Amino acid sequence: MLESVDLSLKINDKKQYKKQLKETQLELLQLQRLLVDHQLGCLIVCEGWDAAGKGGAIKRLTSGLDPRGFEVHPIGAPTSKEKSHHYLKRFWTKLPPYGKIAIFDRSWYGRVLVERIEGFASAEEWGRAYEELNQFERNLVHDQYIIIKLWFHISNEEQLKRFKEREADPLKQWKITQEDWRNRGKWEMYEEAVEDMLHNTSTPESTWHVIEGEDKYYARVKTNKIVIQAIKERLNKEAP
Repeated sequence: MLESVDLSLKINDKKQYKKQLKETQLELLQLQRLLVDHQLGCLIVCEGWDAAGKGGAIKRLTSGLDPRGFEVHPIGAPTSKEKSHHYLKRFWTKLPPYGKIAIFDRSWYGRVLVERIEGFASAEEWGRAYEELNQFERNLVHDQYIIIKLWFHISNEEQLKRFKEREADPLKQWKITQEDWRNRGKWEMYEEAVEDMLHNTSTPESTWHVIEGEDKYYARVKTNKIVIQAIKERLNKEAP
């Protein structure tokens, strides 16, 4: 699936980018109000390669929203206390109330990505996780939640370029670590895991959307458009 992604897609005109971004941000603000009116919770899952632009897209997605109506959850490694519970518990506690939005920068899909590659979950554990994650999301969608899943995709070469740019920029050096460089050496392993994830967990209830991320302008606008479309589709089912 990833091989078929057209990474050449871009928005060349900066004025056009700003225009489209503003238009989508205004529409997102209107939809945020409708989520409250219809008491629908919204979960936006952002996964992708390191340096693929998740943070920048989240910033543009939320910059026009009412800050009282959303929360961003940066997900890292589980704590020792969290490891003593089922791996999904720490995500259940972060679900938004009806009418609000939760954005996950990394998510429960770590089970079939980093935990699979780094050996933190056995083959049996991450193998059965696909159905566990599908059921987790199915329960939420059948309740009062919208789930929007985004994979930010870039090429190996583009990631290397961005890593080097970060290292050279004093204001961005904090974004790059030795662990990031170590993970690059496992690109093919992660690529296989991502393909399996997209194949096994893209369901009618919660489809994966791949964001072509080599052009940041294009990726940010497409992210907003996908969120708008998904919310509209659910609202139309609730109140045509």
